[in-house]
Amino acid sequence: MAAPGWRTVDFISDLHLQPSEPQTVQAWRDYLARTTADAVFILGDLFEVWVGDDALDEPGSFEAECAAVLRAAAQQRPLFFMVGNRDFLAGEEFLRRSGMTGLADPTLLQWGATRILLSHGDALCLDDVEYQQFRALSRSDAWRRQVLSQPLAARRALGKSARSESEMRKQSGAPYADADAAMTATWMQAADARWLIHGHTHRPADHALGQERWRIVLSDWHIDADARRVQVLRVTREGWQRIAPEQA
Repeated sequence: MAAPGWRTVDFISDLHLQPSEPQTVQAWRDYLARTTADAVFILGDLFEVWVGDDALDEPGSFEAECAAVLRAAAQQRPLFFMVGNRDFLAGEEFLRRSGMTGLADPTLLQWGATRILLSHGDALCLDDVEYQQFRALSRSDAWRRQVLSQPLAARRALGKSARSESEMRKQSGAPYADADAAMTATWMQAADARWLIHGHTHRPADHALGQERWRIVLSDWHIDADARRVQVLRVTREGWQRIAPEQA
């Protein structure tokens, strides 16, 4: 349930924060310090990779620095976090240290008379069969225990390998799968939701689904690229708009 006093809420996803993209990291820091929103929802892939909450205890780690930024922002307004396909190993200790509230995927947000379904979006991309198989495996407790039992250095090496594979896929021009229309309709009907807000696909757009229902896709953030891509979805009780983070 949205707090009665909320008038403006921001949604972001797919920032893929990593030390090698300092401009994106700085834009995120500046946005959290500047935004006038009553609440901020982060719908997955805040980080390019998350190798386990114990990375927070590594002196001077990037993860610990980011958690401190989030904790400072959470003292000004509520922050909500949903894991994505890159940071799904983020756990309760990360939430505690960053001051955020964790969200299940999907989550239904009731804001006045408007019902908004929130998701990272990867579970809807059924055409990516190989990924869906991995997603089912990696969300199991047994798989998580096995991975997190490995030394932190080994997990960082695995994360680096995963980033390299992802970069090769992007350079090859392989398209991201899109949300399955039938599954989207099923989810929205089950939740009686007017809007679905999600990320993951890196295809920001507003899709009219009929009967006053909308699928609203968030932008990824990539400021260090030749083509600057960065948006915040700002939602009010009247509707939504896409703004640059410096306008927030």
